[in-house]
Amino acid sequence: MIQTENLTKYYGATVGARNLSFHVERGEVLGFLGPNGAGKTTTMKMLTCYLPPTGGTAKVCGFDILDQSMEVRRRIGYLPERNPLYGDMSVRGYLEFVARIKDVPPHEASGEVDRVIERCGLQAVPHRTIGKLSKGYQQRVGIAQAILSDPELLILDEPTIGLDPKQIIEIRQLIRDLGREKTVILSSHILPEVSQVCNRVIIINRGELIAADTPENLRARLTKSAVIRLRLRDAAETPRASAIIESIDGVLSIREEPETGGTRVFTVESLPEKDIREEVVRRLVREGLPLLEIHREELSLEDIFLQLVTEEVS
Repeated sequence: MIQTENLTKYYGATVGARNLSFHVERGEVLGFLGPNGAGKTTTMKMLTCYLPPTGGTAKVCGFDILDQSMEVRRRIGYLPERNPLYGDMSVRGYLEFVARIKDVPPHEASGEVDRVIERCGLQAVPHRTIGKLSKGYQQRVGIAQAILSDPELLILDEPTIGLDPKQIIEIRQLIRDLGREKTVILSSHILPEVSQVCNRVIIINRGELIAADTPENLRARLTKSAVIRLRLRDAAETPRASAIIESIDGVLSIREEPETGGTRVFTVESLPEKDIREEVVRRLVREGLPLLEIHREELSLEDIFLQLVTEEVS
C-alpha cells in the first residue's frame, strides 16, 4: 500500500524528515508516533502530496508521489491536524462541496453524501451550521470528508485532539470500525488510543525512524525483566513474605510499597524468560500467607515509546 525509500525533507538547514524507509501493508491500521517536532506531520504531508520531498521516493497504492501525484490523491482520504472545515456552511452543503472537488459523479454525489453522513453518525445534524457544532461533531465531519469517494487509504493526523473523554471514545470506535475496511495511518499523542486501535506502530524522532514493529514485538525486545505485583492482606507478615519470595529461583529483586489499609504490595522482578507466578502462589499459600492479588505487568506503549526515544537521544 505504501513504500518509502530514504524519504527526506529539509526546511532550509532544518531537518523535517531524514532517510525514512518503511512500508504499510494493505488492510493495516498503523500508529505513527513521535514527540512534538519529530516529523510526523511532515511525513504525512509528503505522502499526501501536499509537500514535495527533498530526497528519496515514496509510492502510495503503486503510484509515485512526485510523478503520479493526482493518482495518489485520488486514493487517499486525509484528515489533517487542523480540520479543513468551512464553519459557515451546513454539514451537508460542505460534504456536497467536497464531493464536487473529489470528482464524484453528479448522479452519485447525493448517495455518497448520505453514505458518509450515516457512516460517521451525522444523521442528527446534516442541516446544522458546522461552526455551531460541538468539537466532536466537527471531527466527525472531518472524517466524513476524508472517506468521501471511498478511498483505499485513510491518513488521520491527531483525530481526537481537543475532544472530551466521551467524544474520544466515539471517534476511537469510528476509527476502529473504518480500520476493518481500509488501510489507516493514525497519528496520535494519546498512546493508549494507538495501542487499542493499531496493530503496528512506527516511531520517529528528530526526523528519523527509530522503530517499526508490532507493540508485542517491541515489548519483547525491550523487556529486560519480568515484573509481577502482588498484595498481601496482613502487612505484619511482610518480613516472612519477603524472605519466601526472595528464595525463589529467578527472582532478581523485590520492592515493598507503603502500607495501605492493612495490606502490603510487593513489586517483584525476575528473569524475563521465567514466569514465577505459580511458584510464588504455591509457596505463599503453603505458608498460610493471605495473598489477595497477583498479576504480571507488561510494558505499556507509553513505556516503549519513552524508552526508545530516550535511548535514541542518548
